[in-house]
Amino acid sequence: MLSSALRDVDLPTQRMRAFGSLALLMLTIVLAIGPLSRIDTRFLPLLYNRRHFGVMTAIIAMTHAYYVLGWYFSFSPTPPLTALLTSNTSFTSVVGFPFELFGVFALIILAVLAVTSHDFWLSFLTPPLWKAIHMSVYFAYAAIILHVALGALLDRRDLALGFLALGGLMMLCTLHLIAGRRETSIDDAACAEAAEEPWIVVGDLSEIAEGRAIIGAAPGGERIAIFRSKGGLSAVSNVCSHQNGPVGEGKVVLGFITCPWHGYQYRPRMAARRRRSESASANIACN
Repeated sequence: MLSSALRDVDLPTQRMRAFGSLALLMLTIVLAIGPLSRIDTRFLPLLYNRRHFGVMTAIIAMTHAYYVLGWYFSFSPTPPLTALLTSNTSFTSVVGFPFELFGVFALIILAVLAVTSHDFWLSFLTPPLWKAIHMSVYFAYAAIILHVALGALLDRRDLALGFLALGGLMMLCTLHLIAGRRETSIDDAACAEAAEEPWIVVGDLSEIAEGRAIIGAAPGGERIAIFRSKGGLSAVSNVCSHQNGPVGEGKVVLGFITCPWHGYQYRPRMAARRRRSESASANIACN
């Protein structure tokens, strides 16, 4: 075993701790995929299955909660969930603080995200609202870190769990900072002075490979992807209508502009997605 803290405890406790640690590890990986794919395109294939991995993470977290309720609260005349929420009320002390509440909060968020992960909800809620809801995963992660720090790490000395929680937190912060700086540098490089109104200088034609794009930025900051395909140029918004993916980092596949995140496709001249949603990336005239 990785942790000596698991060797001297009973099997039910080992089981609940193992599922809890696994849920934290999986969520850390899920949150690392995004910035990693921005830093290095070799991680882009992982984005295709990030949602599935997130649903698995929610299931593992629910399994952890199930075993906790079954082991600590099943032998009380009080209903397990009621006992969980009312048995510890030491809100004024760090040691003994009801860390369980952070776990419940995180579990509720993960459950909502898992239920709404299907594209039906993406279409029903509209992409902006759906994306906003799923950004709450960061609140879930923060709650889990507090759940672990105020619970398991204060209760026992577990170097492996401490490394997983604090090391994972530091890693994610570093990755997001690096990815953010990279995006800022791309924006700075893409912003160029207009040579002649209303045109925007994006780059030289020779810089655009066949089937690929060069990314520029409008005066307001909106990114524009200029694709070269079959001797022509097509300018579209760089934001995918599916999950706001970077369309300009994709390529033309079978005549369709293809987003690198989940494979959503657009007709180069109409920017109309070939798949289900009616929303489409905007067209911009190019010269």
